[in-house]
Amino acid sequence: MTVIQLIEQSAAQLTAAGVSFGHGTANAFDEAAWLVMWRLGLPLDDLDSVADQPVAQEQLAQVATLLEARIQTRKPAAYLTQEAWLQGVPFYVDERAIVPRSFIAELLIDGGIDYWLHEHTHAVLDLCTGNGSLAVLAAMVYPDVQVTGADISPDALAVARVNVDKHQLQSRIQLVESDGLAQLAGPFDLIVCNPPYVNSQSMAALPAEYQAEPVLALAGGTDGMDFIRTLLKDAAAKMAADAVLVLEIGNEREYFEAAFPALEVVWLETSAGEDQVLLVTREALDAL
Repeated sequence: MTVIQLIEQSAAQLTAAGVSFGHGTANAFDEAAWLVMWRLGLPLDDLDSVADQPVAQEQLAQVATLLEARIQTRKPAAYLTQEAWLQGVPFYVDERAIVPRSFIAELLIDGGIDYWLHEHTHAVLDLCTGNGSLAVLAAMVYPDVQVTGADISPDALAVARVNVDKHQLQSRIQLVESDGLAQLAGPFDLIVCNPPYVNSQSMAALPAEYQAEPVLALAGGTDGMDFIRTLLKDAAAKMAADAVLVLEIGNEREYFEAAFPALEVVWLETSAGEDQVLLVTREALDAL
């Protein structure tokens, strides 16, 4: 059996088992390719060059074991491989932190928020940093900034520490345990935040793969806005005069606009459209 045949067979198994995707892949084939290539130690971004390569019997058994674990545990593939990729950058991840998948990563890499930044943008905060991926990407994209990665979860911060060390950014990224902004001094020139925002009705309907992640990183209360209400109330005091806050809210735009009808925001375009991530200025927050 060749690599591509094994991937196609594995994809059929995943489909038949009814697993859910969304933690780095969007369909059975891509998920199968990830698991097979990772288990075989092949480059994840170069299937074409190895598609016709034969797979040894021992390797078939190893892939079968991994696939069975994916189906039986319903854990996201990233927890099984302990690796997730965001904008082409590899990150360590385990069950202590949410699997990184923020659309803010696109905006950092593509320069989607650069228009609102300045020459004196030096202090960046990644609030709800989880495994530290956005903090790492911000430090990579903006070589002159100092980044603070903050999270209420010491477990998540332990995972973030692995990634800061992995990418050798210890001198530029500080990790802080903080309940929201409470333990952070500021002022920050840029705050990025992918907070818990899933409303309670959606939480109850989440597939098992999402339930395998820390509830603390997902659940945002009845309308998904509990953490965000506190954040927007407190943020201005921790922001420089011309600072901006970039906030991911997923599919909760309707709830966001109902909760903050008077707040002036800019909706930023990502690969998922223009209703997943918003930008708000310090000036707009002061006007609340």
